[in-house]
This record gives sequence, structure tokens and C-alpha cells, in this order.
Amino acid sequence: MRIAFIVSTFPSLSQTFILNQITGLIDKGHEVDIYTDKVVNTTKIHLDVEKYKLLDKTYYFNIPPGRITRKLKGLRLALINFYYHPGLLYRIMKSFKNKEEIPPLGWIDPYIALPFFRKKPYDIISCHFGPNGLKGLQLKKLGLIQGKLVTTFHGYDLTKFLQIHGKDSYKELFKDGDIFLPISEYWKHRLIELGCDQNKILVHRMGVDFRKFSFIPRCLEADGKIRITTVARLVEKKGVEYGIRAVAKLLKLNQKVEYHILGDGVLKENLQQLINELGAENNIKLLGWKQQHEIVQILSKTHLLLAPSITSSDGDTEGIPVVLMEAMAMGLPVISTEHSGIPELVENGKSGFLVPERDIDALFEKLNYLIEYPQSWVEMGKSGRNYVEKYYSIDKQNNQLVNSYQKLLEKQ
Repeated sequence: MRIAFIVSTFPSLSQTFILNQITGLIDKGHEVDIYTDKVVNTTKIHLDVEKYKLLDKTYYFNIPPGRITRKLKGLRLALINFYYHPGLLYRIMKSFKNKEEIPPLGWIDPYIALPFFRKKPYDIISCHFGPNGLKGLQLKKLGLIQGKLVTTFHGYDLTKFLQIHGKDSYKELFKDGDIFLPISEYWKHRLIELGCDQNKILVHRMGVDFRKFSFIPRCLEADGKIRITTVARLVEKKGVEYGIRAVAKLLKLNQKVEYHILGDGVLKENLQQLINELGAENNIKLLGWKQQHEIVQILSKTHLLLAPSITSSDGDTEGIPVVLMEAMAMGLPVISTEHSGIPELVENGKSGFLVPERDIDALFEKLNYLIEYPQSWVEMGKSGRNYVEKYYSIDKQNNQLVNSYQKLLEKQ
């Protein structure tokens, strides 16, 4: 199959779930192209991006900032490329008069159109996140891309995006899209509430490559140190503030606790200030972004994984953090929250603990329990590993994805 991926950012250190899907499909013999909005710093990327030469398969929209500049330069771009797609100029001129020709994207954008000129038809157009599904729909209506339109929903696209653009934003996509892949049952029910045809919905979970995450039984070491790790973007919905506060409370009982936070983001300075205010800078460290192999190395020496996700003040919500799957695959007991689809992954009391969002005391209590009873770590780790092997194997998920694509193509 020829498959076009339309994503927001590529390559992204925080979106290994998309990378794993792409490389898995390539391993199965399928041809993949990637289309993305943002040009990112490629000096620090996952090793698989280089191994599979994915930058050679990536096409950028290169949209300039500023609405007026974007339109004027876009018109010039359309005129220059008029030879390749004569009908596009007419649609652009028409869109100046009708800004909502394909809601909610607005006017027809030649920056989005240009990478698709002279491309052979695709079998599948795989769009990660709802707004990119809208972009795929726009491109299909323009006749710039051919293929079955598949949209994967993760969380932000069914919460924050709809608060900004309105709950009917996906009305046309639901009508004309071919299938919709929410990553959890939680988001499946949300799609149905929004009016999506249940017969078009198939829950498709993100997965873990078990070749990269070996099971390691956890035990207390001779030095007595307890190593806790969080891997997350430093944004509100990751709830890192509450993890810091809970560990700071823990430090009053046990100074042998080390808490490492892997990731970067807009809240970095605020979180560092909080750590300093709590007098915890010797035990709580912000380590910045790490590549996947570096994360694996750190997790191999970790005792407990903390993922205190919350619903942010602007409504932004998690899907299911892939790092939870990876940690469980490595045998780590996990502490997370009753948030979004996380309870579909973490069996409370078996592979870890779930607490209410923003509940610092509950986070502290569960962390303290696990520290006091290290003999529970191995059994919890085994339970988590068995669960993700059964339900979150990237190989199984990619096989299911290919089967879904093939069934979709057979309907032609």
C-alpha cells in the first residue's frame, strides 16, 4: 500500500507513537510519505528517523506567519505553479470571497497544496489528530490527494480544539471520512457523542516495541536510594507540578529519594522555581529532552514511574501517555491519575496505582506505600508487562491497522 501520513510535527521527540506506526508499516513492506506543518530542529532526533531515512520521505508545508503575508505569497505561489494544477488558482480566488469554503480551515492554502503536486495516488491518507483530518479532507475535495481518509484522535483534538473552534468542527469530516481511530474507548464514546457514525469508529491503541524495552525486575539496591522518574513535556496537562509537590512532601520522610524529570516545555522555568522554593533542588532534577535510547537507559535504573496527568485549565486532555506503556513493559510499577484513557492501561492496585487528578496527598501516599513495600515491585512489574504485551504490542497494533486498511480498500 501507498500511505500518506499527515501530521503536525515531524520528527517529534515526544510523539514516538507516530514514529513507531510509520516504521512498523515500512517494515511490513508498505510505502510511506510524511506531510507536516512544522520544520523542527533535526539535530536531536530518534535513531529510527535516521535508520529509516524518514527525512527523505518528509514534505513540509512551509506556511509563513501572518494572515495577509500568507495570502499574498500564497497567491504568487499559485500563479507560479499554475501549470501543474490549473484548477487551484480558481479555487484560491473563490476562497477570497468565501472564507469558510471548507470549514473550519477557511481559505484554500497553496502552501498545503504544493507538496502534493505530481504525486501518485495513495491508498490510505492517515491523519494523526483531528485538525489534520480536516486538512486531509480539504486536500481530497481539492482533488490534490486520493485515498481512503483515516483520522486518528488522541485527546487534544476532542477537547481543547473543540472548545476553540466549536463542537461541530468535525461535522463534514464525520460525513466524508472513511474511518476514525480513537486511541481509547474513552475517546470512542466522545466521538459518538459528537455525532460520528459508530460503524466508522474502531479503537486503535498506540503500542510499544518490545525489542526496545526489556523487562527488568525492580528491587531496592544496597545504597537504599529510591529513583522516581517522570517523562513528559513540561506543559500543564502533564501535571508535573503535582508530582514535584508530592515528592517534596516525601523528602521530608526520606532523603534518599531521587526524582528525575525528563522533558522540556513552556513550564520549565516555573517548575525549576517551584523546586527551588520547596528546597528540593538536591533531589529533584529537570534533565531536559532525551532521545528514546537515553530514556530507556534512565528507566532501566528507575524504581517507580510517576505520570500525574491532569485536565488543563484550557480543557486540554491526554490520550494515554505512551511512556506509561514503555515503563510497564520494562517492569516498572507506575503511579498515575484517573484521567482520560489511563484507567484502560493501568490496572489500579495490580500494575500500579491511580489517584484523582491534582491530589498531592494521594500521590504522596501511593509513592510512600511503594517505598515502604519494595517487595511489591516485582509482582506489579510482571503484571504491567503482561498487560501491555497482551493489549499494547506495537507489532499487534500495526497488524490490526494493516487489516483495517485492507478491509477499507476492499469496500471500493
